[in-house]
Amino acid sequence: MVVEVESFFGVYMLFCTNPKFKGRIYIGFTVNPERRIGQHNAGRHRGGAKRTSGRGPWEMVLIIHGFPSDIAALRFEWAWQHPHSSRRLAHVARRTSKESSLQFHWRVVCSMLRAPPWSRLPLTARWLKQEYRMDFEAGLQPPLHVPVAFGSVRARKQQQQPTTTEEDDHATEQLTCLQPSCPMTCHMVCLAKRFLRTEPSHLLPVEGECPACHHSLLWGSLIRHQKGCHGDLEEIAAAASSSHSHWADQLHL
Repeated sequence: MVVEVESFFGVYMLFCTNPKFKGRIYIGFTVNPERRIGQHNAGRHRGGAKRTSGRGPWEMVLIIHGFPSDIAALRFEWAWQHPHSSRRLAHVARRTSKESSLQFHWRVVCSMLRAPPWSRLPLTARWLKQEYRMDFEAGLQPPLHVPVAFGSVRARKQQQQPTTTEEDDHATEQLTCLQPSCPMTCHMVCLAKRFLRTEPSHLLPVEGECPACHHSLLWGSLIRHQKGCHGDLEEIAAAASSSHSHWADQLHL
């Protein structure tokens, strides 16, 4: 099953299967994962990166998606590439001699999903290749609103409207309750403000109560449902498009 997501912004991890360079890791940003892996394997002259050109084949094994904008995703990419230069990841220990590059980069991203501001974003951690899947270490499980998914993901093209009105813009930013019998439809910013009443110091909500049916709702689930990314997500329990500005871009690293 291939999941299609609108307004796709993702940060991926590549694994090199070339015997000469086997095990090397590359972290990158994309708005189209299917096209991007093809570019990497085709070489630099076809849009691939300098560090991956001539060293393939590469496999895209993991992607973190659900970022509100390309700016937010690019900041995540930089921190994942340079964990010891990011002040948000000062607590992450350096790679040990017993760790493979894959294991180290997995440990880094596990820590990132638990660190602000990323811990409040409606992200999804998606394993694209089951054979590379790794479990979360004790104490590094992601927040409850960050699910782990499996299988391919595709960027869905947005329908271009010839003309739009202010009412049309508001309609595209509406969220609906996940309860089948609940009629609640609310503007995204209005619902976010309602959810944040108990956390006024934050910009992004994590969860809140539906104003109509009063069921508890995870903000990430509402956003994923709106983007069309739902139905194949596995939640992990804690203990056992464009360069246009977005309000979440105020979450500085």
